[in-house]
Amino acid sequence: MRQKYEYKFVRLGEGWWGVKKSGSQEYQKAVEDHARQGWRLVQVFAPGIGPYGAAQFYELIFEREIQ
Repeated sequence: MRQKYEYKFVRLGEGWWGVKKSGSQEYQKAVEDHARQGWRLVQVFAPGIGPYGAAQFYELIFEREIQ
């Protein structure tokens, strides 16, 4: 039987001039909280769309198998 997955996207630290300090501090807690719920961190996405190519937010991408 083929495995199926669901995905969840969590955006942290969204700021105008770059990622807010809170985003850098909260990502560890977000990963730990989601891991307790059965989610696995797949990727951290930080697009360079702010001034001088700075990231404006972090997007954490989680997956878990659908039972």
